[in-house]
Amino acid sequence: MTIRVENVSKSEVDAKALADDSAATKPYVLVVDDEALIADSLVLILRQSGYAADAAYDGASALEMVKLIPPDLLITDVAMPGISGVDLAITVRNSMPQCKVLLFSGHASAADLLGSAERSGHQFTLLSKPVHPRDLLAHTSKMIDEPKIRKMMDEPKVSKMTDEPKVANL
Repeated sequence: MTIRVENVSKSEVDAKALADDSAATKPYVLVVDDEALIADSLVLILRQSGYAADAAYDGASALEMVKLIPPDLLITDVAMPGISGVDLAITVRNSMPQCKVLLFSGHASAADLLGSAERSGHQFTLLSKPVHPRDLLAHTSKMIDEPKIRKMMDEPKVSKMTDEPKVANL
């Protein structure tokens, strides 16, 4: 008998547990911010509101997590060391066009980065830090829930018809 042991990162374990647990039934949101307290707080708010959510603390970790579980919504800070939130959003959107993106920032330079993305044909919503939980949840719901409801309403209603007449038992 052979036992194989693999080295698995914490983010992979968290992502696999999330996939097994609830990602199949709840919309999955990935929150990315280099300020762990902010990322973890937003994840807590989202989870308490019925979403499956996880945090990444830099763009590189977020890209690894996205490979394991594609999010329905990516919420990312704009100004981060390494990969900026705008570059992260563009990379994720290019590989997963169905993923919605919500950016937030407390830096004035975010407008410049967002403008650059828009000139390249990318449209993102930008919230200012600090993000009030009510605003976060309103935007999350609008980006995730409304398109699903609209799609359900647009789908044609199919009813099953049979050619066989119904006969009553006497």
